[in-house]
Amino acid sequence: MKRIFRLTAIIAFLFISITTVQAQRRNARYNEYIKQYAPLAVEQMQRHKIPASITLAQGLLESGAGYSALARKSNNHFGIKCGGDWRGPTVSHDDDARGECFRAYKHPEESYEDHSKFLAGRPRYASLFKLKITDYKGWAHGLKKAGYATNPRYAEKLIGIIELYNLHKYDTKDGIK
Repeated sequence: MKRIFRLTAIIAFLFISITTVQAQRRNARYNEYIKQYAPLAVEQMQRHKIPASITLAQGLLESGAGYSALARKSNNHFGIKCGGDWRGPTVSHDDDARGECFRAYKHPEESYEDHSKFLAGRPRYASLFKLKITDYKGWAHGLKKAGYATNPRYAEKLIGIIELYNLHKYDTKDGIK
């Protein structure tokens, strides 16, 4: 009987320890960002058919949860560069090269809308829109394959953020499972 009690206590301790470590891995800034921008990501998903989990994960990663210099000075939460067709405000920022041209927005909401239009309006991302809205892994790998980012681990980083913060719960018809 003592042996069973001791074994149960050890298992309970390990479970609590693992749960605590998982909670500590979560970043408070990320949690704040998710709370603030999840409704906007869900709205974009409903309008443009991009998984809210992907939008949130990209926003978190690209903007450092809204704390990057690019996000703070130009409300650019997705690291979208100017490109030849951009006619709006711009800002210079060092990224892959010095002084690159990035899109600038008055409000983060404009960045979210432009991100959706950017993906929906470019042929290189067209195959992503054939995926299910709940296939965040397919979207993450597809974004990397289409050249959204230069980081070779971009897809894995997005997936890791989505799974750690349970962002896939927003990828439903109503935006919450």
